Amino acid sequence: MTGGIVGREPNHRLAALMAEAGASNKGLARRVQGVASRHGAHVGTTHVAVQRWLDGSGIQAETAAYLAEALAEKLGRRITPRDLGFPEATVRPAATGASYATSLAEALGVLDGLTQLRPEDSSSVTELPHDGEINTAVLSWLVSRPDGLPADGGGSRRVGMRDVAAVRTAAEMFMRLDFLYGGGHGHRALRHYFRHEVLPLLSGGYSERVGTALFSAAAEIAQLLAWTAYDSGNHHLAARYLLSTLRLTQVTGDRMTGSRILANMSHQANYLGQAPRATRLARAAVEGGGHGRATPRAMALFAAHEARALATGQNPGGARRAMREAESYFDRAETADDPAWLAYVDEAELAGEFSHCFRDLGESALAVSYAERAVRLTDPKYARTLGFCRLVLAQSLLRDGQLEAAVTTAGSAMAQGDALQSARFQRYVTDFRREVAPHATNPAVRRFNELVRVALADLDDE
Repeated sequence: MTGGIVGREPNHRLAALMAEAGASNKGLARRVQGVASRHGAHVGTTHVAVQRWLDGSGIQAETAAYLAEALAEKLGRRITPRDLGFPEATVRPAATGASYATSLAEALGVLDGLTQLRPEDSSSVTELPHDGEINTAVLSWLVSRPDGLPADGGGSRRVGMRDVAAVRTAAEMFMRLDFLYGGGHGHRALRHYFRHEVLPLLSGGYSERVGTALFSAAAEIAQLLAWTAYDSGNHHLAARYLLSTLRLTQVTGDRMTGSRILANMSHQANYLGQAPRATRLARAAVEGGGHGRATPRAMALFAAHEARALATGQNPGGARRAMREAESYFDRAETADDPAWLAYVDEAELAGEFSHCFRDLGESALAVSYAERAVRLTDPKYARTLGFCRLVLAQSLLRDGQLEAAVTTAGSAMAQGDALQSARFQRYVTDFRREVAPHATNPAVRRFNELVRVALADLDDE
């Protein structure tokens, strides 16, 4: 079954792009086969099939995606099946992102495909890429040289700093929504914005100054797509976004943003209990951002993620060493200009990370101390973070034998966080309920469980 019939009128769009690329029928057929092979697929595309498409025949959806990717690589800009004259062909293989992209065109194709997926629709929400794939991606990024900006998009729109400023403003707005209401709240609108506003800009024409700023802003939006998918509970989709965004930072050699992506990947692996992978990814972030490639504030964040992973892996010596390094970096945080996305990394954030570490290491008194500090210092605008810190405090108080204080604190977290569309927040609540279950007959615990029941019912109604 074909993915969209153009009719029997000649396909002038495809012909024009082939002419621009200097591609013959046979040469294009070979390129399509090569792209499909990289995605682990086989297509029988020949020069005869290419001629049929030029004559106006339809095309299978998967083949249209491979054809678009092949011409995108040749032309050095994003191409979609619609650009080729196949308006109804949907990019499906790119949505899986089978490996670390070998080219910018491939990475953009993957991102375009991912934005067509909803977190709630995937059948493999918890499946992450295999270690071999992750290790290959990390090594490729660590040893890479900058691609350099793509060639001018020719007849495409001219992009200026005003466009970049608009993307950055959008990123700040969506990040604000994410902190307040959780990733599930703005993910759909963010997908639409990235696909229809940001990706076309990357295929436009721009100066080196504008292009460098544009790719940095695009990576900011793309990683936020990953984070909102993660917070919605779709870890497979989030991981694919993260890998593609990591590849995006390679264009201009943006090592600090790339290291941030690796730290996010570490955070996700740690959340899923994969401590060895989380540790490797955090160490790669520290290495990638080291030697002055990232600001001290960013390095404090990366080291804190390493501490979290080591604590999960029950390595108290390593975790304490990484926490000391994070503190040392943070002491120098004011010595450099930081990008806006690092604004949330403050004393409260670091205290919150350390409270998680000491909780996981079983050091309840220290966990309580750092969690109390985090709750006291966290700006209420970071509602989700504050909810996490309150629940870590509640867990730590419970483990320290302070049942009444623990339940009161957990209730406070629910009162402040019941509107969060965050799968992670709900898991924190579930974890606390499991730990407090032996005290189920306690009146305070019964009241808390009823509060949770009502809050979750209200969340379903929103």
